[in-house]
Amino acid sequence: MLKIICEDKNIIVSSNTRVADGFWGRMIGLMFSKGMRNFDGLIIRHCNSVHTCFMRYEIDVVFFDKEYRIIKIIRNMKPWRITGFHFRASHVLELVAGNLSGSIHVGDQLILKRDHV
Repeated sequence: MLKIICEDKNIIVSSNTRVADGFWGRMIGLMFSKGMRNFDGLIIRHCNSVHTCFMRYEIDVVFFDKEYRIIKIIRNMKPWRITGFHFRASHVLELVAGNLSGSIHVGDQLILKRDHV
C-alpha cells in the first residue's frame, strides 16, 4: 500500500492506496465493486483516460505525470462516464467522491510513499 501526499500543501490525499499496474488490475480497476473496502484510493499506472462503466458510485479522479505533478482533476465523476485523453498523464489516482481536498489543484506536486508496516 502507498500513502499519497500533496507536497505543496502537506495534505494526505490517500493514506491506504492500492496500485493497479498489471494487465488485469488495470483493466478491471474499480469495475463491479460496491465500494473501496480496506483502501481509500487506487492508482492505475500507465494510464491517461478512465471510465466509470459498471461502477456503482462516484469517484474523484486525479491525473498526474511521470514527475507526480497533477495535470487534471475531475471531482464527483458519476458512473457510466468516460474521461477524455490527457496525453501528458502517466498515471491516474481514483478516490471515493468527496474525499479529495478542495485545496488540491492542478500543478500541485504529489509524493508517493510506501507504507512500512
